[in-house]
Amino acid sequence: MTFEYYPDTDTLYIALRTGTGADAAEVAPDVVLDYDEAGDVLGITVEHASERADLGSFSVTKIPALVA
Repeated sequence: MTFEYYPDTDTLYIALRTGTGADAAEVAPDVVLDYDEAGDVLGITVEHASERADLGSFSVTKIPALVA
């Protein structure tokens, strides 16, 4: 999972997995989900991100251990 912030457009993209996008849908004002051909969510785009999130802090909690 990666977080990418583009200050020139104030856009935050959260990539949940790799893949080729096939569709997208705005699910809330300025929030778009990107889907692959199977309908699985690939990522989340947040427009006007600095108005909708605290971009000055980031923390990760309760991530389970990955099982190989």
